[in-house]
Amino acid sequence: MLFKVEMTVNPPASLDTRTFEEIKAREKAYSQELQRQKKWRHIWRVAGLYANVSIFDVESHDELHTILMGLPLYPYMDMTITALCRHPSSIHDNDI
Repeated sequence: MLFKVEMTVNPPASLDTRTFEEIKAREKAYSQELQRQKKWRHIWRVAGLYANVSIFDVESHDELHTILMGLPLYPYMDMTITALCRHPSSIHDNDI
């Protein structure tokens, strides 16, 4: 199952810099491991924002939920999630 997930990070001003840097390091390691597992297929930064657009390829809604809840930055994120499916006009047979 493919999902587009738009994430915007809104850390509170009260979060100290060192703690925030530690959270970001854990987030990077977690996201890169998911990319190696091919569950986090694509990630793009949104220019000018602390935000990204990502494509996840997971077995179920529950798996996506578990992955997203596991993000170290999750408590500071706003997300919009959209389920995706193959378009019948696509010329690619390997994009699912």
